[in-house]
Amino acid sequence: MSKPTSNPFFEADFSKMMDMSKMMGEFKMPQFNFEAMMNAQRKNIEAMTAVNQAAFESIQAIARRQAELMRQTFEETTQTMNAVMSSSSPEEKVIRQAEASKLAVDKCMTNAREIADTLAKCNTQAMETVTTRLNEGMEELREIIKTSASSRAA
Repeated sequence: MSKPTSNPFFEADFSKMMDMSKMMGEFKMPQFNFEAMMNAQRKNIEAMTAVNQAAFESIQAIARRQAELMRQTFEETTQTMNAVMSSSSPEEKVIRQAEASKLAVDKCMTNAREIADTLAKCNTQAMETVTTRLNEGMEELREIIKTSASSRAA
């Protein structure tokens, strides 16, 4: 008869393989400055808070400006409609209405540019803040790693 083959995994002595003192004796945790890392993260959070605050303030300013523009538009539309309706001839009404339409379109484009410029400034400031903090963070990380490496070498 043939002899059944044995499985080497069932015959292994795992207690010898899992001797943690031997494994951990060779593994050394590098010195790491957790305080410096937490300080860097705090600065990151402060930068993001500043960006969010600036964005919130910009959105509020834009909302106020849009409300003001809407109010002005209603007032001007009322005045224009009164002027058109008070015209004596149908030709004069059409001419006034065409002039009012042209002025309204021009004013709308000017207002849209103003709001777009405000948003662009907000985005530029936010990106400058984030870029500055990113560069500072990279420098801080470089210093943390350099300090960690020099303390390991010592």
